[in-house]
Amino acid sequence: MTFFDPRDGDLEDDASSTSRHSLLGHATHMLLEISLPKLALAATMLLVLPALLLGATPKAVVWLTEAAWHEAARLGLAAAALVFAAAAGLVAWRWGRIAFLIVERNFWALNAALVQPLYTALREAARLALERALPGRDLAATRRLAGLGAGAAIALAAAGIAWWAGPLPSLRVERFGADAVLDAIRNGIWVIAAYLTFGAPAWSIAEALAGTPRDLGTLPEGEARWRVAHLSDIHVVGEAHGFRLECGRDGPRGNGRLDRALALLADADAAAPLDWVLVTGDITDAGRNAEFIAFEECLARQPGLRDRVVIIPGNHDVNIVDRANPSRLELPVAPGGALRRLRFLAAMARLQGDRVHLVERATGRAGPTLNAWLAAERRGERLARFMDQGGLRAGFAARRLWGEVFPLLVPPRTPDGLGLVLMDSNAETHFSFTNALGLVGMAQCRAAEAAMRTEPAARWLVLMHHHLVEYPRPGAPLADRIGTALVNGHWVLGRLRRLAPRILVLHGHRHIDWAGRSGGLRILSAPSPVMGRPDEAGGFWIQRLAPGPEGGLALLAPRRVVVPGGSGG
Repeated sequence: MTFFDPRDGDLEDDASSTSRHSLLGHATHMLLEISLPKLALAATMLLVLPALLLGATPKAVVWLTEAAWHEAARLGLAAAALVFAAAAGLVAWRWGRIAFLIVERNFWALNAALVQPLYTALREAARLALERALPGRDLAATRRLAGLGAGAAIALAAAGIAWWAGPLPSLRVERFGADAVLDAIRNGIWVIAAYLTFGAPAWSIAEALAGTPRDLGTLPEGEARWRVAHLSDIHVVGEAHGFRLECGRDGPRGNGRLDRALALLADADAAAPLDWVLVTGDITDAGRNAEFIAFEECLARQPGLRDRVVIIPGNHDVNIVDRANPSRLELPVAPGGALRRLRFLAAMARLQGDRVHLVERATGRAGPTLNAWLAAERRGERLARFMDQGGLRAGFAARRLWGEVFPLLVPPRTPDGLGLVLMDSNAETHFSFTNALGLVGMAQCRAAEAAMRTEPAARWLVLMHHHLVEYPRPGAPLADRIGTALVNGHWVLGRLRRLAPRILVLHGHRHIDWAGRSGGLRILSAPSPVMGRPDEAGGFWIQRLAPGPEGGLALLAPRRVVVPGGSGG
């Protein structure tokens, strides 16, 4: 007699499943299981040290400026001004960009770790409460009201904190020692609080002005010049009967459904050739080596498609610390985050390294291919050495090189053709519970814009994993609504809107099947073809595109491909 089939899974497979546990249940379990000493150390690295850096930077600048001016003033006022200006220019030219990147990274790290989760949680909780309390009210108006209320509440609280820490920052260095450190920390608190005082209302006003994203509605038929398959969140696992992180045993076992999806893609390609097969992140369930092996084995079974598959990283590829233990916290200096990113970089090099190009930051044009860049200056060898031997300094270098890779380009084949822009939209987090946060840095976004502007007649598909703005379904649980969009999504949205007629943004992450627009920018969200229950059918879309009026990109009626249910594989 048998009373249990192991292929059905059990409750241990559901430890991280948001479909089986509430947000409160997850939080309670993590508080009981997490290592408190490690949490304290991580908080120091992720919150205290960035605050200290932000608070100490203006004091250091003032001190250095006063010291330099005092020394230069001995030469006389005119000569001192010239010497001081030359010295300041040299410092800015030599170290200005590095200093800016450090400050930007720490500023957004504080946002990702503290500010954005607080704002998003309060806003979405208010939205959910209003949607349930006023079910007949216009959904867009309800969301605007909740966002404005959340922004105002945070601004008032932040203003009180800024007054307590200030009321103005301390810029003079009286003497070095513990007092200077405490002043720097208070300055850091003041900077974030002052930023929130104005930033939180600005976010909510920006959201209100951006408007609630709208459905695209019925799209026209027509003759397509380009046909592109868009998949996302395939969450490949490395075991034949492995669970999937978010849906536990509710998800199809193994990778059988992905095999069926690729076989259907091959059939569609045989009927009408595809230009690209785009997978917008979450290629793996947790960024493990076995999962990348399984993914490449799935592709190997459809060799005719492999040379047109293009992938970008998702949060599950680079930010999942431990599939089986959502309470595990990873210290910022641990090698795990860098290793996961390098595993993905290696997978991109194997799959598309001769087809995607880095952007030359000085000109905005397509530079070397990814594989050529890795071969230059022995970058690939150095990264491989770190993956084999580790090392703190090598880990920092690996993270820096990862930041230099994106955006990647697939240039259009003709001046008026269709190109691809590959973005990394993942914020760097060290805790599985906050793995979903997204961020696109200023340098990456501006490089992508510059690259698209250098080809003024071309059309572009912009690939990122995270969605730019929240568009939760009415009444969706709070766990499905918070902590998943880009931290700076409205800023990125505003930048991309400038190129809206000739670009199309494709993303995944939410597992929502949606086609819409925010302002003039068209956005396509791909469902996951594998994450439903075993008895449910999944699917994906083949997008059909054509040249539009005045050099634009026209989106035609797509074709849906249904992937039958079943957990085999």
